[in-house]
Amino acid sequence: MPAPPLTMPLLVGDGVVLRAWSTADVPLIQEASRDPVIPGYTTVPRSPDREAAEAFVERQHGRSRDGEGWSFAIADPSTDEAVGQIGLWLYDLSRGALSVGYWVVDRHRGHGIAGRALSTLVEFAVTVPEVFRIELQVEPHNLASRRTAERVGFEREGLLVDWLDVDGERRDVLAYALIPRLHLA
Repeated sequence: MPAPPLTMPLLVGDGVVLRAWSTADVPLIQEASRDPVIPGYTTVPRSPDREAAEAFVERQHGRSRDGEGWSFAIADPSTDEAVGQIGLWLYDLSRGALSVGYWVVDRHRGHGIAGRALSTLVEFAVTVPEVFRIELQVEPHNLASRRTAERVGFEREGLLVDWLDVDGERRDVLAYALIPRLHLA
């Protein structure tokens, strides 16, 4: 049985807006497709052509429409320029868990955008009924993403060996979780 469609909210946080993707965001997707890392870990196309970027935007709309979760463009609140992506996925909702993933293009990294977006998303995630944990995975060498998760309140739970396939190569990831009842206590 297909999952019911989800309403796509507009989330306003400290210095970030999490909003639906639009065709105005196509240049950001084209920029992300040139990043040496982002396409290997996400559904961002490896090709920077406009058609591939537009297809990415349409897939993001389909995620909420199909009940998979929410894929937000992370936008600057003063210009509405998209600078990255953050998603909240319902794949494990039957066991009370949500999954988070995020990226920010290189020219916007190092300014705390991912952390502010993650904090904003967590505030929304704890309102989803029956959620007991929010999970994310980070490669061990990605120190910036590890610090981002930890600053927001995620705790490292362990190493998942050969967990992720990136371009045909098995990679280890660190498992992180945020437990809302402990985080909000």
